[in-house]
Amino acid sequence: MNKSLPESHGDVAPGDELGPADVPHAIRGYLVGLALATLLTCVSFYIARTELVWQPSIPIALSVLALAQMGVHLVFFLHITSGPDNVNNVMALAFGLLIVVLLVFGSLWIMLHLDHNVMPMERLMQMQR
Repeated sequence: MNKSLPESHGDVAPGDELGPADVPHAIRGYLVGLALATLLTCVSFYIARTELVWQPSIPIALSVLALAQMGVHLVFFLHITSGPDNVNNVMALAFGLLIVVLLVFGSLWIMLHLDHNVMPMERLMQMQR
């Protein structure tokens, strides 16, 4: 175990290291995250442009790569892990995701049910005569 970390410290994300002696380790963590993010981006562009991949599977593959990209950013750059000292960060992330899901599905529900509450154009034209 790293001597500069307290014994009560749980899961440590790259970049959460303590002390000036751990700066090279922190930089290495950021560089690993950068390399993974770059690799995932290049693979996404390759899959989108190649003919080697079955065409109907491309949106699913891009979605999986996007989720992997988000995971890399959360762990390597935002330092959100499952450690006991990171509960507030995980709860804030979960709350943010809940708000985004509510906004997206609420907007879709409103748009899909908008025609139910709007008067048809033919009837509106009859009322104006």
